[in-house]
Amino acid sequence: MSNAGNAGSSATAPGGAIHNGAAAGGIRSSTIADIPRRSASRTPHRVAVRFADRTWTYAELDAAVTRAASYLLSSGLNHGDRVAAYGKNSDAFLIGFLACARAGLVHVPVNYNLTGDELDYLITQSGSRMVLADPALRPNLDALDLSVERILPLRDENDSLLAIASTGDVPDLDAELDTPVADTDLAQLLYTSGTTSKPKGAMMTHRALVHEYLSCIVDLDLTADDDPLHVMPLYHSAQMHVFLVPWLAVGASNTIVETPDPADILRRMADDRHGAFFAAPTLWVALANHADFGSRDLSALRKAYYGASIMPGPILQRLREKLPDLGFYNCFGQSEIGPLATVLRPEDHDTRPESAGRPVLFVEARVVNGDGNDVAPGGEGEIVYRSPQLCLGYWDKPEETAEVFGGGGGGGAPADEGVAGGWFHSGDLVRVDEEGYIFVVDRIKDVINTGGVMVASREVEDALYTHPSVGEVAVVGLPDEKWIEAVTAVVVPKDDGLPDEDELTQWVKDRLSAFKVPKQVHFVDDLPRNASGKILKRELRDRFSG
Repeated sequence: MSNAGNAGSSATAPGGAIHNGAAAGGIRSSTIADIPRRSASRTPHRVAVRFADRTWTYAELDAAVTRAASYLLSSGLNHGDRVAAYGKNSDAFLIGFLACARAGLVHVPVNYNLTGDELDYLITQSGSRMVLADPALRPNLDALDLSVERILPLRDENDSLLAIASTGDVPDLDAELDTPVADTDLAQLLYTSGTTSKPKGAMMTHRALVHEYLSCIVDLDLTADDDPLHVMPLYHSAQMHVFLVPWLAVGASNTIVETPDPADILRRMADDRHGAFFAAPTLWVALANHADFGSRDLSALRKAYYGASIMPGPILQRLREKLPDLGFYNCFGQSEIGPLATVLRPEDHDTRPESAGRPVLFVEARVVNGDGNDVAPGGEGEIVYRSPQLCLGYWDKPEETAEVFGGGGGGGAPADEGVAGGWFHSGDLVRVDEEGYIFVVDRIKDVINTGGVMVASREVEDALYTHPSVGEVAVVGLPDEKWIEAVTAVVVPKDDGLPDEDELTQWVKDRLSAFKVPKQVHFVDDLPRNASGKILKRELRDRFSG
């Protein structure tokens, strides 16, 4: 993009610093919208974002955010109104999020794979007044009877938000932005993935996300020289809030790709010499199994991040053998905490490769039993959190909020401090060692009760991943009159051959106790998952039950 200059009037502060007075939330403010402004004041001409054939410097990005924020307010939206965003990765999607933050609006990112009732539910439940949408996805919205007041194109049209942000066709920017934004304001309704129930909108404040960004910068070693590549969906908390915005905060040059393709990713890593990359385990599996993986020069890559779901141990081992000098970071958490809660750093991968690490800078964690008491080292329990990164609760869902926080919440109200002294209950079953490292056993709801004995689905999955003919696998418990739940494996074979069911069950029996051996094995072409890479085990249970 051509340099459009700084939008709005500026004033010289003591010491020579430049700030936009109209958009500032106060001299002690620290909101999401301050991030691009601060980076622009430090390095205005450095490239902030690349997407397709467009490049934005930090000064251009900051000005575009102000123009887009001004336009949204001039269109009749008010402080605290919700704005849904329904689009694939792009510079426009990022500008839309930052513009909502600067305007005091609440951004509602929507999975671009959703259609029909699922799409209707998120937009309606959030009470969104406007939808920012990719034109290619507009037919999915037009098919619904939505009560939103306007659907605004994100990009690719003359009246799109991107076009407005680029040209600045707004008469009085300062007047439109004269609405203070506090760090206690809601910034986003971050909907959970809904793998076991309907999605819930975690109410994230500016304060929560800014704290989370600093945790990411410190514990993931993010620097301005990383030259990161972003391919996972920006509607998801991991790519946006663990990587893209924190890297904007430190002044890195970020390349955004619309949709992930393994061949294209490997080419970009080799040709463009990207130094850092995050992917969900399912994408790392695809990269490790791709024909180009062994031939591409990936020596520029210095930092590799994975998370959002469990990484199969054999896949991580294969990646580390191929790239021994690459630092791997295991990122663990959930949407309600921003989402980063714990990190396993590169130096810990040699001694604890199966661990999810220890809590990050602004997270305090405990591992508790069913009575809320701490478990001894080596024991298993639920990991619970206290942190400024936590959401206030779930939008308009007081009962669900009370379940995880212990009372209050919903509809914009924060949760009360109740159960276990105000600790957030994650629903993740973990083991903790004497030095505080956690080891994820499973989601509590994914632990299989077979004959009264609890089996972690992940343990069975890791055993099956070591079989040479298994490409991907998910293990679930299906209703069974004899066993209560029958351990069941759903397998995507590799292209080089279909394994026999008896062969796979014997493979597990040779490695695990007999009660952990799958009672059934189903073969499928692919596993259902959301765009962030999480396998939708609920769909597998529904498909193969009965």
